[in-house]
Amino acid sequence: MRVAVTGTPGTGKTTATKQVETDLTVVHLNDVIEREGYAAGTDEKRGSVIADTDAVAAWLNGREDLLVESHLAHHFPADRVIVLRCHPADIERRLTDRGDSEQKARENAEAEALDVVLSEAVAEHGADSVYEVDTTDRDPGDVAAAIESVIAGERDPAVGTVDFMEYL
Repeated sequence: MRVAVTGTPGTGKTTATKQVETDLTVVHLNDVIEREGYAAGTDEKRGSVIADTDAVAAWLNGREDLLVESHLAHHFPADRVIVLRCHPADIERRLTDRGDSEQKARENAEAEALDVVLSEAVAEHGADSVYEVDTTDRDPGDVAAAIESVIAGERDPAVGTVDFMEYL
């Protein structure tokens, strides 16, 4: 099985997946991209790495029993896709606290309010494979438990359960 944990930057993907108890191998894709040199360039405007998604796909090819974590994870084959969601104001604060520019933080907050990652995940995998989890005001251990319940098949797919449009 392959499970993707994805979401807008700042939703808590890395923090939560570090606490997940699973037999699946946890892969933090951003670490793989850096370690393997899978950067295709840099987006100077946003100050972020542009991933070589073909190289990442080749690296993932043939690897099974994975929990793949990244804001890019939904762009690769997965049996279940967990989209972590968080209130955009919290995302904006988290990203600026970790050193991102106010412009980059605001852009990511707006993307969260507009359901960009969720929409992409549903378009690529179908609503029957996507599980939306709101991380707003939740302890990372609770989020990890929600991820574990998806892995175990104890939750039904859920899309459209979170709405942050008021942020805009």
